[in-house]
Amino acid sequence: QVQLEESGGGLVQPGDSLRLSCAASGMILNRYVMGWYRQAPGEQRELVASINNAGGTNYVESVKGRFAISRDNAKKMVYLQMNSLKSEDTAVYYCNTGLGPRFPWGQGTQVTVSS
Repeated sequence: QVQLEESGGGLVQPGDSLRLSCAASGMILNRYVMGWYRQAPGEQRELVASINNAGGTNYVESVKGRFAISRDNAKKMVYLQMNSLKSEDTAVYYCNTGLGPRFPWGQGTQVTVSS
């Protein structure tokens, strides 16, 4: 069965950086567009970044120029480098397939940006 395990979140100050990691098991990663989603308190879960197998990426407008998604198919890992973090980036971050979630959600990793 497919399992997605996110890690790397934490409590940081505005302007700081974090790198999130997603370990995928039970799936052949290179078959899928992968994405990072986030859900802030009281909000719907939203897709913030996606990456296809050719390395093509897409970002929601609010994170363009600050976030960078990458993948390592051999290691079955997906990453999200987050720079210049803002308070509005506070959310639980999840990874899943990038053209709509196809697999069970992992537990997510909490990112809190606060001074």
